[in-house]
Amino acid sequence: MKLLLSAFMMAACAKDPQAAPGPKPATLGDTLRVMTYNIHHCNPPAKPGFIDVDAIAGVVRAQNPDVLALQEVDVRTQRSGNIDQAALLAEKTGMHVYFGKSINHDGGEYGVAILSKFPLRNTRTIRLPETSNPAAEDRVVAIADITFRNGKKLSIGSTHLDVSTPANRDEQVEALNIIADTLALPLVLSGDLNTTPSTTAFATLMEKYQPSCTDCGYTIPVNNPKRVIDFVLAVKKSGWEPLRTTVINEPYPSDHLAVVAEWVVK
Repeated sequence: MKLLLSAFMMAACAKDPQAAPGPKPATLGDTLRVMTYNIHHCNPPAKPGFIDVDAIAGVVRAQNPDVLALQEVDVRTQRSGNIDQAALLAEKTGMHVYFGKSINHDGGEYGVAILSKFPLRNTRTIRLPETSNPAAEDRVVAIADITFRNGKKLSIGSTHLDVSTPANRDEQVEALNIIADTLALPLVLSGDLNTTPSTTAFATLMEKYQPSCTDCGYTIPVNNPKRVIDFVLAVKKSGWEPLRTTVINEPYPSDHLAVVAEWVVK
């Protein structure tokens, strides 16, 4: 189900991946392993026009996340051979899936996705504002609810913010803050924010969210990365504790490196 933000409101790591981990949780069952990955529609940058779903699936399986946020996902586009990348990745990783369309593209759809070891319920796609530049590519956040191993219920979000217009990003993070206040369940929000920790947009987002790391490893470009724009966040009101964050050094499958973060879910 797709909702406009206004309708929704009304409805009410370290740069060194080997760095020492933080304190261990009381039980493994309380530890949520979250992965975010901008998959570049499964097109390895070194192979223009080539689609390699197996490469992305291999990175995911190796990390064994409980939940996974994907960005730049093609569903039945001509450029990707009319395949449903979200469904295929779910099949290859043994996870449940929800796809949130951002735009129609090349005969199909393009957007973000959520994969989870746990059944997904109350799935929805919320369009983010872009009044500063309405001609920019539409952006969304996909959200789904799960019941975690310890019986606690929580929400999972995947988003990909505007790359071209900073003013649009400012609007979009304000919208994400409103969502943080409006959701009944605590939210872990992951994705390609297209902004770095030094920006006003990131500072605004930190009013409501906590990042999984304070000195997060760089995620782009994949060869000699110099910036971090991919993050795993949790709403501050959740009270969750971040344990560790790792950037996955797999430069072949995408133009972004994946990020894996672990949280103690209280």
